[in-house]
Amino acid sequence: MDNILDYCARLLSGLMTLLAAPNYTAIFKGGLAVLSDAGPWQLLGLFLLASIVMVWRLNAFEKRGFEGTAIGTMVMPYCSGFSNLAFAYVMGTTGGDAAMVLENCIVNNVTNLTVLLGIPALLWGLTLTGTKEDRSAEKLDYLSLLLTLIAMVFFTCVTWALGRDGVLNQGDGLVLMGLFLFWQVFQVFDVMKTNVQKHRAVSLWVVVDILLVGGAAWGTYVSIEGLVAWVSAGGGGIISTSQIGILSGLLMVVPNGILAFYYAAVDRSDIAYSSQIGDGHICIPMCIGIFAFFSPIRIPDSFETGAFTIMAAGAVHFFFVGVMKRLPRGAGALLAASYGYFIYKGILG
Repeated sequence: MDNILDYCARLLSGLMTLLAAPNYTAIFKGGLAVLSDAGPWQLLGLFLLASIVMVWRLNAFEKRGFEGTAIGTMVMPYCSGFSNLAFAYVMGTTGGDAAMVLENCIVNNVTNLTVLLGIPALLWGLTLTGTKEDRSAEKLDYLSLLLTLIAMVFFTCVTWALGRDGVLNQGDGLVLMGLFLFWQVFQVFDVMKTNVQKHRAVSLWVVVDILLVGGAAWGTYVSIEGLVAWVSAGGGGIISTSQIGILSGLLMVVPNGILAFYYAAVDRSDIAYSSQIGDGHICIPMCIGIFAFFSPIRIPDSFETGAFTIMAAGAVHFFFVGVMKRLPRGAGALLAASYGYFIYKGILG
């Protein structure tokens, strides 16, 4: 007992010394000063580091009381899609071009549904059977994934319908944000119901993971805000302001790609699938709703083509998931190739 008390006393003394020695206020202010003077490469590095930290903590959530599909639809969208939310908020509050936000959302969702699901299917296959010993849980995940696909197509249809008059105003933005928040509330109650059925509770350690994710999300926001300001000021080389929508859309799918490739490689096709579809909900309707709330969006002609592309891709995935319970390698190759076609034809802006 004396040894234990002595060890605790030394540990407490060491912690007190650690807390007293550094000037954390100065460190924090110095960190902010460094970020304010950071160049594009430093900002890009911060973005990638923050994205990796968020993905790292996702592995812990399934042990904290969340099922695989719930992780993909509730947790991952905020981790991988926070940069899209940050971009929409920054552009909306600074009077940015609405067309660039629409391009960002279309590029993000089409990329998720084509190349980011197509290549993992081509390499490892995306099979939704045989991943769990409990067949009832497997069937529930399968049905949840189908519902998530339907929600993606539905949200895109609603956004297209609201924009048929050529503009998305503040009221439309509130409707779109309300749809997304209602969907998230539905997911929360679904997780609570599942935990009651399995006599399981959400671990309090999830709070630590949320704090880590919040810090990483703040880093993502700072990097996106800095990169947008850098490009808006003239950028460099071939990068120009007119390309913000497409470039930001491609940049922000990096966390999504990490999620899809990792979970497909470890034979968790349910999470690989739901993470990409759930991330799509962040863009449509949430990101478009956020921008429309701050500033009206004049709908360009290209938006209808992009919306129909997303709906068509969603229907393709619904067919394969609903009928075959997998995305065949051949279909994955065609989806990945179609992305190159979209870029070549300029469908994505």
